Amino acid sequence: MAKVISINISKEKGIPKDPMKEGIFIDNFGLEGDSHGGDWHRQVSLLGQESIDKIKAMGIEDLEAGRFAENITTEGIKLYELPIGTKLKIGETLQEVTQIGKECHSRCAIFHTVGDCVMPKEGIFTKILKGGLVKAGDEIEVVERVEVSE
Repeated sequence: MAKVISINISKEKGIPKDPMKEGIFIDNFGLEGDSHGGDWHRQVSLLGQESIDKIKAMGIEDLEAGRFAENITTEGIKLYELPIGTKLKIGETLQEVTQIGKECHSRCAIFHTVGDCVMPKEGIFTKILKGGLVKAGDEIEVVERVEVSE
């Protein structure tokens, strides 16, 4: 079962996010109070605990949810394999995958320490189609998977 491990927030861009037990996600905005919220395609960022564990295995032990500036830390789903347009029910929300990965403009401290970072390759972004409460432990359900033609 895919589930939410943590909700994470920051008031400023470019810094790690702080974990919290639950968050309110607003239609076509993102996480209430988060610096990345707004009327654009990258309202919410998600990263799997499995991706974080890859970096931990490279020798960075003190990584916790939010260190890669993700809003939602997940477990049990390969986020980066979801095609753009896939719809996810997470807690009370309905979210649509809008982007897989991102260009890392300024190499983060994790990259400089271990020579790699997972967010540019394995993090995803969504927009909020239907807002609501999301909390740690909530199930993540793929409600519509977009088929990609080869």
